[in-house]
Amino acid sequence: GAARGAVRAGMRGGMGAGMRVRAGVRLGVVAALLCALRAGADGTELTFELPDSARQCFHQELQRGLKFTLDYQVISGGHYDVDCYVEDPSGRTIYRETKKQYDSFQHLTELQGVYTFCFSNEFSTFSHKTVYFDFQVGDEPPILPDMSNRVTALTQMESACVTIHEALNTVIDSQTHYRLREAQDRSRAEDLNGRVSYWSVGETLILFVVSIGQVMLLKSFFTEKRPGSSGTST
Repeated sequence: GAARGAVRAGMRGGMGAGMRVRAGVRLGVVAALLCALRAGADGTELTFELPDSARQCFHQELQRGLKFTLDYQVISGGHYDVDCYVEDPSGRTIYRETKKQYDSFQHLTELQGVYTFCFSNEFSTFSHKTVYFDFQVGDEPPILPDMSNRVTALTQMESACVTIHEALNTVIDSQTHYRLREAQDRSRAEDLNGRVSYWSVGETLILFVVSIGQVMLLKSFFTEKRPGSSGTST
């Protein structure tokens, strides 16, 4: 009986230690995954207002041999279009598009210095625009520190981490896409609602004017006209 009790105690101790080890491994995997999500490529996301007949420029200092990506989309205003161009430190235009609703541009820097990318609404005299852009610099670092130099195959846990990381990146991109689509659709719905409201008010005013005109016209038909009497005295 004492031996069996010792065996059961040893089994419970071993199971507890195994569960603690597995829990520690899971926590380590989650921590590594969160660190990898935080340590992404250097980038900037911004949504800004672009008034009519205006131009907005942004500047970024980059080293030579870096790859950057510029994604932009017009969320609201006018025909949802904007002019965009990018200049390198020497002033040479490396990208230019006119009246685009959305676009993506990638470039490998050949010069070190300040790169300028501008959004222009100068072709519009009354349309106010809302523009979103995502500016990413460099490649995303590997999720594991020695992943690019290792010669052995990934373990099952490492493969799972890579798969989860890629899935989360896809979810982030999808959320950004749907958020922009939702903002654009909301802007169009509000614009359509305003036009319908103005049209309804105009129809109501026209209806009142026509009704009053018809009443006045019918009243004139039934109004008795009394000819004026002229008397002559003899």
